[in-house]
Amino acid sequence: MLDYVKVVPQYMIPQHMLSNMMHWFMHIEQPWIKRQTIQALTKLYNIDLDDAIKQEPEDYRHFNAFFTRALKPEARPIAEGEQVWVSPVDGVISQSARLQGNQMVQAKCHDYSIEALLGGDIEYAKRYHNGQFAVIYLSPRDYHRIHLPKSAQLISMTYVPGDLFAVNPATVRLVPGLFARNERLVLRFESDEGPYALVMVGAIFVGSMETVFEGKITPHYGATLQHWDYTDQNLHFNKGDEIGRFNMGSTVVLVTPEGVFDELAEQPSRFIKMGSAFSADTVTPDPSENQPTDNDQDEHAIGGI
Repeated sequence: MLDYVKVVPQYMIPQHMLSNMMHWFMHIEQPWIKRQTIQALTKLYNIDLDDAIKQEPEDYRHFNAFFTRALKPEARPIAEGEQVWVSPVDGVISQSARLQGNQMVQAKCHDYSIEALLGGDIEYAKRYHNGQFAVIYLSPRDYHRIHLPKSAQLISMTYVPGDLFAVNPATVRLVPGLFARNERLVLRFESDEGPYALVMVGAIFVGSMETVFEGKITPHYGATLQHWDYTDQNLHFNKGDEIGRFNMGSTVVLVTPEGVFDELAEQPSRFIKMGSAFSADTVTPDPSENQPTDNDQDEHAIGGI
């Protein structure tokens, strides 16, 4: 019943309008508003600024600059090794699994196709048949920049319009095809081991998403799918390079084909920092042991919404 109390109102509220209002609020430069908001959120979410380059509220132009703050280079060392895949973000690995053909299982009784997640390109989605995926949640307390998990060339980016439901456990359980339903950016890469995709999933109160190569993408796009082709531009990024950022928090989905990074489907549910190696020798833990509770994951979701 509590799940329904959390989720049903989301069908009724103006999701995009509220997110646009949040975007406006996060860019207020009035010093006292900025300072009080940063101090309140730092206390509410127990945000640790020791790793940040700028550690005082006055050092940030606005609230959004604080949320997308840069960290000291030594704060997130990148695991070495050409074959080592690293986490693209700080967050909780809420799910890791194998694709069942072209189907992703979100929760009990909820599944959807990989082509739906990736924006409807059926031919491209075929490359991920029986592949692997991992879902990583970012919370307001986490580092909000997104980095490359494996050195690769950027092939394309697709903006897929959609809803802006929250991405906490209750919403995952009740909203069918949540990650293929919410607004998102699909980034396609080609590495020396094969293709992979990073999907930046939007959510309620995520004021905007942006990339280092195109700048701010949302909230200025609307109901139209947009596609950028970088095939001829030779945009190569090294493992650990920044490629984008969220305002507030949301979700990143990493997808690989079968045989490229099979261990991705075997990640334990845990908090992981950007640049840390995905464990290659772990197995999927028993669901009854060492799993984050809903309360644990709510703390790492979008404000627990």
